Amino acid sequence: MIMSEKCKQHVDSCRFCWMCHHICPIGNATGHERSTARARALGISLVNRGAIELEEIMDNIYECCTCGACVHDCTTGWDPVMFTKETRLQAALEGKLPGYISALVDNCLKTGNAYGKTEICADLSAAASAHQSKTDTLLFLGADARFMACDQAVKAVKVLEKAGVEFSVLENEAPSGWQLDFLIGAANETKEQMSACAKALDCYKTVVVYDPNDAKAIKQLYKEYGVEVKANVITFTAFVASLIKEGKLKAENTGKKVVFQDPYQLSRDLEETEPAREIIRAYADLSEMLLNREETVWAGNILMAQYMPDVIKLVAERRIFNAKSVGASTVVTACVSEYVSLKAVAGDVEIISIEDLIVG
Repeated sequence: MIMSEKCKQHVDSCRFCWMCHHICPIGNATGHERSTARARALGISLVNRGAIELEEIMDNIYECCTCGACVHDCTTGWDPVMFTKETRLQAALEGKLPGYISALVDNCLKTGNAYGKTEICADLSAAASAHQSKTDTLLFLGADARFMACDQAVKAVKVLEKAGVEFSVLENEAPSGWQLDFLIGAANETKEQMSACAKALDCYKTVVVYDPNDAKAIKQLYKEYGVEVKANVITFTAFVASLIKEGKLKAENTGKKVVFQDPYQLSRDLEETEPAREIIRAYADLSEMLLNREETVWAGNILMAQYMPDVIKLVAERRIFNAKSVGASTVVTACVSEYVSLKAVAGDVEIISIEDLIVG
């Protein structure tokens, strides 16, 4: 397998120490050693040495959620996410992707989203229609919200409306490229999608990015891939926190007791942990999960649920267990994908979004 020397070094060094073994959300959910970063390194090493074929490890390669908990906890500095994504790219180039991944990639290329959706719901269409006029500010909703959690996308629009913000919403958004990046890494198709999105965003002075997956892509990955965005890009949480500080959103603390599920894209990748907490404290009484901020545990997503739904259910159930362990009865999310995952298994724990706190 063709792999950069840097990735080979990480693969050959990442084994046997078990330093990140306890933190992998997929490994903890399945209880399988094969699900861990260490096992992926060993599998890739065997392919590099010609002991097994690339196809034999691809199911394992797509068990990784790329949350970066292993990278964060590795004191020796090895990066399993890097070599996992490079292996995905190589499999794509060699035509050795699993069929279930190829189908999602084809959807991304044909429709702009992995789900193959072409129409948004009627409520979101109406909300977007009310904000078709060109303004300086764009609310970028993203594929997950637009096609898989329409009600939350509508609430995000209502939050900005409540604050009296003049903003635009696109009926047809250009995909940010995060889904292709997850599925096949830094392929030409990924970079082309990102470049097209950047061009669309540059028609605005400020772009408020609702989904942390898109925010990570636009604010971090675009730079890594040489894609320039001239617009001022800000996360939804940071923007809403500023609206509260400026008095544009009048918050009333109800005394509701909640904990917050940090999205890793914000807390680990973009190093943004406090804006969401500022919002929540304005509306409720906030306590913390045992693992929070940079130490957060991923709670599942919509994309991986397309090909491993039972495991994603287990991941979400474990995070619900974490919430119950600190006596929490309500979990607030800031990532629509985690909201959907947790909501599906919540049981007697209430799952609400930041938007729910603000507009109900």
